[in-house]
Order: sequence, then C-alpha cells, then structure tokens
Amino acid sequence: MLPKRSEFFELLAAHSERVLAGANAMLRLVSSLGVSKQDVAALIEEINMNEASSDQIKNDLMTMLHKSFVTPLNRDQVYALTLDIDNVMNAVQDVAQAVSIYNVTEASRESHELAAMTVDACSRLTRAIASLKERQRNEETVNLCLEIERIEEKSVAVMYKAIKALFDAEGDDAAALRAMRMRQFYALQEKVLRASKKSAQTLEEILLQNA
Repeated sequence: MLPKRSEFFELLAAHSERVLAGANAMLRLVSSLGVSKQDVAALIEEINMNEASSDQIKNDLMTMLHKSFVTPLNRDQVYALTLDIDNVMNAVQDVAQAVSIYNVTEASRESHELAAMTVDACSRLTRAIASLKERQRNEETVNLCLEIERIEEKSVAVMYKAIKALFDAEGDDAAALRAMRMRQFYALQEKVLRASKKSAQTLEEILLQNA
C-alpha cells in the first residue's frame, strides 16, 4: 500500500482538530457549571462524540501505518504522535466525566483559567500539526510547540494556587469533601495541558530528526 504522502498529514490534522473541538466544548462546559444543567449534559455528550470521532481517526491512522510500505515520517514517530494526540482527547473526556463523578456544580476562576489555557494550547497544537507537512515552516512549528510548553508551565502554578485556596478556607466536613473533589478536578484539567505539552515535545523531536 502506497498512500499519498498528504494522507498521513491530513489524518494527523483531523485528529488534532477533534481535540481542539473537545477543548472548546470543555471550556463551554466549565462556563455552564452552575448556570445550566441542560447545557452541561449536552456539552458532556458533545465531548464524548468528539472523543469517539477522534478514536476513529486514530484507528484509521494506525491501519494506514500497518499497511503502508512507505511513510512520510518515521513510522515510530507517526505512531507516537498519534498516541500523544489521543491522550489529550482522553484527558479532555476525563474532565467532562469528572463533572458528573465528583458532582461539580460550579466553577472557580482558576477552573475557567485552566480551561481557557487548554483551548490556547490545543489551538497551537492544531496549528503546529497543520504546518508539519511544510518544512519551510519548521521554525514556526517549533515556536508553537514552545508556546504550548510555556502555557503548561503556567497552568501548574494556576492549579496549585487553586488547590491552596481550597484548603486555606475553613469549613465543615462537607466543605472538606468538596475541597478533595475539586482538587482532583483541577488535577484532571492540568493533565490535559500536560498531555498537550507531551504532544508538542514529540513534534519537536520529529522536526529535529527530519530537519
């Protein structure tokens, strides 16, 4: 099987676009907490649909890899990047599921900030992957990857600030339980950004090895 060189890049781009769609839905989900239960339910379903679509694209990529004699990039690199992108989508879905599991009914300023940072990081990841097929844009792609890494580094500080605020506030047992639930929720939000950073680092490795 000798697929067109562009097919790999088109599938990688489509994969990252599903992740970005999921991240945008997650931001709207966080904004809907405490506002509209109907919107929350619909957005969780939207994220699940994006994850299912992302899984199908991942499977198509894996099938193409297994059946192809020639690939535009190192086979292991394409495999690793595909899994990294999939991990971002899975982490987004984990956040959506946690809303129900931990009964998250309101969002803090930090939760909104983490969700917005996720969209920023995933937007840059989508742009970076879209430019992967054009070697003359390597510098631009590297810069996008570095921006993703900086966003993730900032998100860690936001998460710790949010967690500290939870445990600084005094309260009864119910408040302590809420603090434990929200700590896990913040950690899951930051996990999305860590997965985005890992994807960016894999992209950088690909660019270095194909310079």
